[in-house]
Amino acid sequence: MMDTLQNMRVFARVVEAGSFTQAAQQMGLTTAHVSRAVADLERHLRTRLMNRTTRRIALTEAGERYLLRCQQIMSYVDEAEAEASAAYVKPSGRLRIHAMTSFGQRYVIPSISGYHKRYPDVAVELTLAQRIPDMLEEGYDVSLVLARELPDSGLIYRQLGSTFSMLCASPAYLDKYGAPQQPADLLNHACLQLVSPISPLDEWILEGPEGGTVVAVKSNFQVNVAEAMLTAIREGMGIGVLPIYSAVDALRAGTIVRVLPQHRLQNMGVYALYPSRQYLDAKISTWVDWMHETVDRTLQEDHQALERLGSLREEMQGLATRSGPQA
Repeated sequence: MMDTLQNMRVFARVVEAGSFTQAAQQMGLTTAHVSRAVADLERHLRTRLMNRTTRRIALTEAGERYLLRCQQIMSYVDEAEAEASAAYVKPSGRLRIHAMTSFGQRYVIPSISGYHKRYPDVAVELTLAQRIPDMLEEGYDVSLVLARELPDSGLIYRQLGSTFSMLCASPAYLDKYGAPQQPADLLNHACLQLVSPISPLDEWILEGPEGGTVVAVKSNFQVNVAEAMLTAIREGMGIGVLPIYSAVDALRAGTIVRVLPQHRLQNMGVYALYPSRQYLDAKISTWVDWMHETVDRTLQEDHQALERLGSLREEMQGLATRSGPQA
């Protein structure tokens, strides 16, 4: 099958060099190969492009018009190749990102702000949704998801960190109904269910000192966004599940309290998914590197803040016990 573009390049080089021999030397080809390429092009076009003698070549009128088009086409091809190659080296263009809603609000948007300062030629399009998308079908470059384990999808992934969720309630709710002392006590409380792709609807699986405990949940309130769950908890509606990143600021402010603090739920990895490792566009590779750096650091900061709050709570409880009622 004839390589039309290559033959166009040979034809243009022959005209530029002024001879088949010179063009062959410049392109690292044989003179016979160059002559055959021009002949194939003329046969394909059914048009004579040049008249040649042993001493010189001369373009026909059709050849002059065709040469102009060849030069334009090759210029476009060279420009497209340079642009595609630059995408591998220099981050630029539109980066389409998916992230789970609450995680995206807490970590991804601040990371985008820093990324923009470093790579101003990249325009970011962020979609927040509580699901794992079909990346190829929906056209995302990167998806940031939380999962216990990833399905076998053929996508490339990089783990950015890990996190977990906890049970929380408002101080007013606990004053009225008491704090559960063990997982079984949750059966006597109003349980608020955070609906997500990574958790079952009818049970909580708590990991604690005694190992794993499954608590059947009968909830009269469900919501699919952590910020909405946080509002419901602050309103005293019951005990609900919150990921660290949605709970830590409210815990620090004292508007909510951690319930069964020795237990955690939904231990999850945080992953960046993208379609391919080979010839990865620079905007994707730099974004994944940036997220690994910033998200891992922020996750650790939130975990450390939670530990400090736990230590402070234990210290306050110890002081209360030692001060006790006086005789």
